[in-house]
Amino acid sequence: MNHLARTFWILLLAGVAALAWRMTAEGALVLAIPLMAAALFAAWVYTSRRTLALRYLLPGLAAFAVFVLMPLLYTVYIAFTNYSSEHLLTQSRVRAWFAQDLYAPTDDRFAFRLHPGNEPDTYQIVARMPDNSPGTPAPGPEIGRRLLISRPFTPDEAASGRPILMGLNIVPPDAPALDIGDIVEARPWLNQARFTYPGSAVPLRLISLRALGFRQPSWQPRGDDLVHALTGQTLSPDHATGNYRDHATGEAVGPGWRVRVGLANFRQLFLDPAIRRPFLLIFSWNVAFAFLSVLFTFAIGVTLASLLQWKALRGRAIYRTLLILPYAIPAFIPILVFRGLFNEGYGEINLLLTTLFGIAPKWFTDPWLARAMILIVNTWLGYPYMMIIASGMLQTIPGEHYEASAMDGAGPWTNFRTITLPQILPPLLPLLIASFAFNFNNFNLIYLLTGGKPDILGSATVAGTTDLLVSYTFRMAFKDSAARFGFASAVASLLFLVVALLAWQQLRLSRRPATATIPGGP
Repeated sequence: MNHLARTFWILLLAGVAALAWRMTAEGALVLAIPLMAAALFAAWVYTSRRTLALRYLLPGLAAFAVFVLMPLLYTVYIAFTNYSSEHLLTQSRVRAWFAQDLYAPTDDRFAFRLHPGNEPDTYQIVARMPDNSPGTPAPGPEIGRRLLISRPFTPDEAASGRPILMGLNIVPPDAPALDIGDIVEARPWLNQARFTYPGSAVPLRLISLRALGFRQPSWQPRGDDLVHALTGQTLSPDHATGNYRDHATGEAVGPGWRVRVGLANFRQLFLDPAIRRPFLLIFSWNVAFAFLSVLFTFAIGVTLASLLQWKALRGRAIYRTLLILPYAIPAFIPILVFRGLFNEGYGEINLLLTTLFGIAPKWFTDPWLARAMILIVNTWLGYPYMMIIASGMLQTIPGEHYEASAMDGAGPWTNFRTITLPQILPPLLPLLIASFAFNFNNFNLIYLLTGGKPDILGSATVAGTTDLLVSYTFRMAFKDSAARFGFASAVASLLFLVVALLAWQQLRLSRRPATATIPGGP
């Protein structure tokens, strides 16, 4: 390794080490350790002579780790926490949220003006004392105006919250007062400023664009507890659920923070009747939807492919082109078109059924009709793929088999059952499993067509009768007001196990040699 490469890796590792140290200081040790380990591993791979082959694999492995492995591991990690819209913060930020709750010990208001200071980049505040207010300065040469003038301060000093002294003997500013627009612009640091003057036990702070006043935190820390300064209400942290709870009633108060809850989300999924019932309904429908979608698309696709193989059929190329069109159009367009066609009020399908038979099915409000509509649309979208694959498979069947079968007097159905299907099904089996896995996670169809509705009555979560597990997870995480990310991640983890099992089965079947029994063979 030359000197330039050595310098590059030294600087890179130094930068990664500095970043990891910063992440550790911010409490992200879980991320800092893998980052440093990955940097050291990359340096070893690209500097060692024994890892030449690995240098070409490392970029792909790194992309896999960043875009596949890390999101997967993070999802599984979230599944063991209480992460939700009510538990977004850390405990320190929750305590800071309580610290923002202020009360006024007195109603005194100090009208003020903000002036540029006599020194560069400084400011001074001139405030008028209210009449008969506590801490009014003793009579003096300035008391006729009853003005308090702050010492010069910088915006950074004000934003730090350190007390800024105000008094009667401080040199007043020479510059005129700033207008209201300048005060609005200065609010980010002026809101953090604290002002004191002799005789005041509580610092002044900004309470409006024209006035200062006394404000104190309502919640005072007492060890790990928080005590209300006026009511004496005591809040104690509950680290099992990530909430502050009223010491007397046990009710949760304020926002919560993220904590690890172990298997609580999984236990709730299987033990809470209000959640278990909709989950099992969605899971059973998910399996039935994927299976029936594969069955219908396979049956229609193979049937159409077999018909298009009939040499006596004229215009086969035209028919084949027309039948493939649904596969050539982006899926979301037919889904939205079918959503309009199935509209219960003004859709063409209900208009036709009403005219011919006097019926108007409730496609979007009746659970069974909504499921039937989804299967119809998905079959329309999926049969061209099966037809194309089956057409290729049919080309591999020797014509002699059908000639021998015809000599035995077999008909079309016998030929299909004893020759066609046994020879195309084994090689198609891995593709059928892949189609099952795809339909098991067919989010776009559900989201664009029904949105998972109609909802399941009595469910403790946002759950619909047409939801698949993937759309159920999405709705819990991003459509529910509680935004239960932890619970949704638990469902997503189970969904990953199912899909991973299907992928493993597909790989196992794809390695198995395709065999078929030929009529008349041994």
